[in-house]
Amino acid sequence: MKAILVREFGGPEVLKLEEVPIPKPAAGEVLVRIHAAGVNPYDTYMRAGTYARKPSLPYTPGSDGAGVVEGVGKGVEKVRPGDRVYTAQTLSGAYAQYALAREEQVHPLPAKIDFRQGAGLWVPYGTAYHALYHAARAHASETVLVHGASGGVGTAAVQIARAMGLTVLGTAGTPKGLEIAKREGAHQVFDHRKAGYQAEILQATGARGVDIILEMLANVNLSHDTKLLANDGRVIVIGSRGEVNIDPRDLMLRRASIRVHALGHHAGRRGRHPRRAYCGARKRHAAPGRWQGSATR
Repeated sequence: MKAILVREFGGPEVLKLEEVPIPKPAAGEVLVRIHAAGVNPYDTYMRAGTYARKPSLPYTPGSDGAGVVEGVGKGVEKVRPGDRVYTAQTLSGAYAQYALAREEQVHPLPAKIDFRQGAGLWVPYGTAYHALYHAARAHASETVLVHGASGGVGTAAVQIARAMGLTVLGTAGTPKGLEIAKREGAHQVFDHRKAGYQAEILQATGARGVDIILEMLANVNLSHDTKLLANDGRVIVIGSRGEVNIDPRDLMLRRASIRVHALGHHAGRRGRHPRRAYCGARKRHAAPGRWQGSATR
């Protein structure tokens, strides 16, 4: 089969298309013929060697994929050959024609969701779900600001927050991005490349501030975020590419907090696996026409 291999850390040029053997599923494993693979920011950090966890070289990137079950190992009961599925992490990497995964990493893909949408489910929607439910403990009367609302996680967060009944504000950096954020459910959108856009956000809240901020680039925005919070507000840091200085007094004045979120750290928390909790929430809050993965992969 063909697969992307990374033999050294670096830029996109280290991604090499090579011929490798098709993996065989052992007990408890599933082999998926990949029709679409998700590309997430952490994939690029890992490839560059700047991510917190460095894979052993060589490796095939990709945790998010969607396709059809090709084969199963002994003891697998949840899926069978021919089933349409999406992956939530893999053993061998999704940037390939076939990917090997544990049974618990493979989930049925609903008939209304195509393979490209399925490949955009796990990291974007899993991250957004846990950030809103577990980290922020959001509820319907609150206002949330989603930075980077046109990206994969941002789009998912806008959809979920709107379905939960929150007032949703979103930022993006291009006219197309602003249009996407508005289309996906944001009540108001703001151009984060525009000088002074933070004042526009405060004005939109009647100077009260926002209850929750989902922060995708903390090293750029966090020092401003702390000034946009309402009393008891909280910033959920989802992404950061460097260091940042803040004034703690901004938090103290508002009894506010900064919390961090990492998707993989939720596994097994309170006895509920994050994928199962997320799927349950989709069933409770999904509205017709909403919560469909829209990132192009």
